Amino acid sequence: MTFTEGGKFEGGRVRKGGGGGRTGMIAGGGLGAVVVALLALFFGNGGDLGQLAGALSGAGEQSQPQVGDGGFVDECTAAQANTDLECGLSATIQSLDAYWQDVLPRQAGVPYAQPDVVSFSGSTNTACGPATADVGPFYCPPDQTIYIDVSFYQELETRFGASGGPLAREYVVAHEMGHHIENLIGAMDEAQRGGSGADSDSVRIELEADCLAGMWASAASSTIDPDTGVVFLEPLTQQDLQDAVSAAQAVGDDHIQQQATGQIRPDLFTHGTSAQRVRWFQVGYDGGTLRSCDALHAEQL
Repeated sequence: MTFTEGGKFEGGRVRKGGGGGRTGMIAGGGLGAVVVALLALFFGNGGDLGQLAGALSGAGEQSQPQVGDGGFVDECTAAQANTDLECGLSATIQSLDAYWQDVLPRQAGVPYAQPDVVSFSGSTNTACGPATADVGPFYCPPDQTIYIDVSFYQELETRFGASGGPLAREYVVAHEMGHHIENLIGAMDEAQRGGSGADSDSVRIELEADCLAGMWASAASSTIDPDTGVVFLEPLTQQDLQDAVSAAQAVGDDHIQQQATGQIRPDLFTHGTSAQRVRWFQVGYDGGTLRSCDALHAEQL
């Protein structure tokens, strides 16, 4: 989906650089984190995602993440949002803000609180511990912040085999916002996110976030920017939907396990299969609600 001509997005919503925090394990289930998690489980790293990610990027265990200057993504037009990745991230977040500001109180009786968003390059500090770009986009519940290195969009194509496209990138952001919504409604507190397996709460939390991303995608072309009175995004094309489906398929546990190890281990699933991720995105897209997206309590995934 492309941003509508005439749209204009304020600056200051997405911070560039790193954030402060305490040591700990990265939480929230980023799309790219599944690769590091799978390698940790297969090769006995013990689940220290920060350490393994640092090793994968060539950093030593004692190295410190480089933190940016703390500036913000500037105001930009729809034309810029359609061509500049950071501008597109800022515009997508503002579309998600407007959507959930309306939907969350109506469907859950919970006020929407905007998450912080950090666009970092290479590595950053978070309240969940230090992280590098190898972990991929992720949401950290303790500081209620979405962290994205926009270079992951290219990795989604070259490393995971997705087709790319605007909605594929927007799906990544909407998925992480889905984790923030789960945090606000208490799903993350209820879930047992430390385990793995085809029916684990880790998988259920990820599939629910995919469903919430589908809810937003379905409404994005009718969600009006309150600052300009212009709808955020053009109507979805079939290609847009195929791009989102391709992104969801590319980050399925079975697909990534096959790529990384040549075998599929359902007992190590943490994010759901490619088919499950597509199905739950579709549930959200096809008129889904917070209730129908409740994968945490679904009888069948």
